[in-house]
Amino acid sequence: MNSIRNTQRGQGMMEYIIIVAMIAVAAIGTYSLFGKTIRNQTAGMADELAGKKAATDKAIDSAALARGRAETTKGMSEYNVENDQK
Repeated sequence: MNSIRNTQRGQGMMEYIIIVAMIAVAAIGTYSLFGKTIRNQTAGMADELAGKKAATDKAIDSAALARGRAETTKGMSEYNVENDQK
């Protein structure tokens, strides 16, 4: 009876690990696609908090670039070519 309870606990933990892994993969994919945009927007917010006028042109340009990359259909051989060149 005790081994059945331990098996069920192990199954629950494994399901939790799988869900966390799927969330991590989705987060990595999103960051690799929009990473430059996120960095530029974070830098702009840091400038605003420091009392400086934030330059939003870089964030807008990188957002447009990311949008264009997201709308293009690519094969796996071309997946990360733009990031590798920079």
